Amino acid sequence: MEARSGQAAGELASYSPIDGRRIGAVATITPDQVQAVVDDVAAVQPFWAALPLADRARYMRRAAQVIVDSLDVLSELLTREQGKPRAESYAMELLPTIDALHWVADAGPGILADEKVKLPIWARQKRASLAYEPLGVVGVIAPWNYPWSIPMGEVAIALMAGNGVVLKPASLTPLIGQKIQEVFERAGLPEGLVRTVHGGGAVGDALVESSAAKIFFTGSVEVGRRVGVKCAERMKGSVLELGGKDPMIVLADADLGNAVAGALWGGFANAGQTCSGIERVYVMREVAERFTDELVRGAQRLHVGDPLDWRTEIGPMVSREQHDLVAELVDDAVASGATLRCGGPTAPPPGGSGHWYAPAVLTDVTHDMRIMREEIFGPVVPVVAVDSEDEAIDLANDSQFGLGASVWTADRARGDRIARRLRTGMAWVNDHMYSHGTCVCAWGGVKDSGLGRSHSKFGFYECVNVKQLSWDPGYTRNFWWHPYDRALGRGLHEAATVLYGRDSDKAAALRRGARSFARLGAKVVKRG
Repeated sequence: MEARSGQAAGELASYSPIDGRRIGAVATITPDQVQAVVDDVAAVQPFWAALPLADRARYMRRAAQVIVDSLDVLSELLTREQGKPRAESYAMELLPTIDALHWVADAGPGILADEKVKLPIWARQKRASLAYEPLGVVGVIAPWNYPWSIPMGEVAIALMAGNGVVLKPASLTPLIGQKIQEVFERAGLPEGLVRTVHGGGAVGDALVESSAAKIFFTGSVEVGRRVGVKCAERMKGSVLELGGKDPMIVLADADLGNAVAGALWGGFANAGQTCSGIERVYVMREVAERFTDELVRGAQRLHVGDPLDWRTEIGPMVSREQHDLVAELVDDAVASGATLRCGGPTAPPPGGSGHWYAPAVLTDVTHDMRIMREEIFGPVVPVVAVDSEDEAIDLANDSQFGLGASVWTADRARGDRIARRLRTGMAWVNDHMYSHGTCVCAWGGVKDSGLGRSHSKFGFYECVNVKQLSWDPGYTRNFWWHPYDRALGRGLHEAATVLYGRDSDKAAALRRGARSFARLGAKVVKRG
């Protein structure tokens, strides 16, 4: 809906994809004001970083309680602004972030505490540890498809690691993005530690080019590449969660009822507007007809309607552009020989407007069709019958994307073996994409699906400088210091065998190196 991102002077208005009505507006800033916001956050951040980890964790739990107390308001706003069914606002956005905040609070202190390092025997007199220091200010550029859960998890981990955060919500969903800042403010975090900036792409570009120490970006491959390049030019890191083209492999021994239910949810949840949604199904030929027939019947039963109605399972597309792109890809596939078994553009429900697309199932698709190469990002599931496990794996890997994938089988060992052969960041057996809602699990892709990881301990590591700390009592000098002589060389040669060689060779090496070892010992304890 082109009017949804309309911008007046200093204002970004938000319009509902359900009925086109204006929901509200936020103040915008200009690109040249972004650095000042980053500087303001940087001024507050040292105070926050000085708090003990246990205190930071306490604030994360307070933030979780703020969300619990605001569930009705947040779920309605999220559904009105983004268009996802209200049940999904709870199940796929709000409740996972409550759990994530508690996990961040529970696990964060252990993950971020200084970590002792066990040194080798030749450096045993020293002490070493790893310290996880905050980066300073982290920038988060959020998408419109999961405008709450994606940025909230990244912001929470960055905060727990001791950073300040500047959040740039998507221009289609500014109101729910602004609520993230409000949640942390209501939880009592220092004022100005989390700041939200609104505007078009130029504001996001300015955040990338600012002094923010790291950028978390979720969005398209094209924009993500530019973000990564700009960060690299400034010698700072980025975490990029980009496109997906997730395959689903259904083996002949799979519980077909469960697999169909998984395909319906994985392919059509959030009207298919999910980075890790199922966009390709490869099913063994002996069960392909049965699977496809059940999938079509299930898709036709899904309720398309007002997402504020608790019975609704498919809401509107977020914008005309997104709707038209999905329709274009499906039309291209049909023109190239694919069969549309169900679904397609449909009229809005009573009282609605906007752009709606009923769940679609395609068969007779081939890998040279655009719909099997490009990200659909809509409620469309293409199904391909295959003759073998190897064929399914080869086709699943035949993509520029590598976010997630799933295998459906009754044989756990076989499912695990196939999952390990899939070139993706995540692979699930008998489920799909659920782990984004479990913050303890890592999230991220390979190939064009992005770089880095969010969530899990690796998400924490993305938000810190890993500093090596060492201490030596200074009572001795290192044997490898000057002066150099033959005793040093012979001693190191024989020490390699004594410490790391075959057991049968160690006694002889110890005898050969005894004189050199003695000289090195004298060198170590010599003073002055």
